[in-house]
Amino acid sequence: MNSQLIADLIKLRKKLHRHAEPSGAEDKTSQIIVEFLSRYAPAKIVTGLGGAGLAAVYRFDKPGPTLMFRAELDALPIREDNRFAYRSRAVNVSHKCGHDGHMAIVSGLASMLHSNPVERGRVILLYQPAEETGQGAVGVIDSDSFQSLAPDYVFALHNIPGEQTGTVLLKEGIFSFASTGMRITLEGQTAHASQPENGISPTAAMCEIIGHLDAMPRQRDDLDADALVTIVYARLGEKTFGTAPGYAEIMVTLRCRTDTILQEMKRHAIQIVTAAARAGRLEADYSWHDHFRACNNHPLAASIVTRAAEASGQQVRRLDKPFRWSEDFGWFTARYPGAIFALGAGKGTLPLHSAAYDFPDTLIPIGLSILWEIINQELNR
Repeated sequence: MNSQLIADLIKLRKKLHRHAEPSGAEDKTSQIIVEFLSRYAPAKIVTGLGGAGLAAVYRFDKPGPTLMFRAELDALPIREDNRFAYRSRAVNVSHKCGHDGHMAIVSGLASMLHSNPVERGRVILLYQPAEETGQGAVGVIDSDSFQSLAPDYVFALHNIPGEQTGTVLLKEGIFSFASTGMRITLEGQTAHASQPENGISPTAAMCEIIGHLDAMPRQRDDLDADALVTIVYARLGEKTFGTAPGYAEIMVTLRCRTDTILQEMKRHAIQIVTAAARAGRLEADYSWHDHFRACNNHPLAASIVTRAAEASGQQVRRLDKPFRWSEDFGWFTARYPGAIFALGAGKGTLPLHSAAYDFPDTLIPIGLSILWEIINQELNR
């Protein structure tokens, strides 16, 4: 693989890292990508997909399938704990999930398609916003201008620290969990701390809700064995010793293998909140956030990835179980045949979302070679 191209992609990755932007505000990131892609003469660049999203389209001489490769534009609301020269300039925002590296890998395809045109079909390089909040993919798909880009197959990769560098982890069917966030508020009535009987405290209801939600996966036979409820935040009353509480807030994440089971979990959660609030004479409200569909790898798309990875010299490991984390690539696989695969980032690499994480540049040529082999095998036949 061209050493100058890899050097250019590492430079791009570090520039993206330096200009990290949060979900829904990726304008500078999008601009950097457009400037890079413009060097390699795509047939067109479509912007404004679900916000800052964009796509570069490459067309070739003969009719054939459309292959789409997706990367993510957004960074995380995490303060970077690194001191290297390209550390994030943004306050409390940094690339701690490797999206800068994913963008660099997909962008490398632009150079290769420009210098080595394939025989047929189309290749679309898609950069979507707001992956971390679960809102970006559906926003892109619902954009009017996306309809002309509809793919025959859509592919994505995600780096996985703790796995041997370059190992491809893959699974047909459910690859990663569905999940959603639930915010619950309980309204009662404050009172003097010496006379709590004069108020309506949400304390007992809050404790009951947390306990029942936490136990839900173990107590419900209609949920799968891997269903998980995580209490991520709780607040009761105010920071004062003189007032009995009248307000409580709970935030919880529900996750499981399938979208159908997630709907059951949501229904049970609502029942738990409603019953506890009624018993405590409280006003209850709830809202849903960060909704992710399960990523469901199509068998044909997964087999395409397997062949490409093996042809690129990478080991492929079949997963027995889905990953418990969520990825909004599931919105694409719900609509189009597709596959997402994990790419080992090294045994000693820091975990995703840790403040000192940095995408390993050694993955750029590996990921690029796999994606290029997908194109070569499917569009040069």
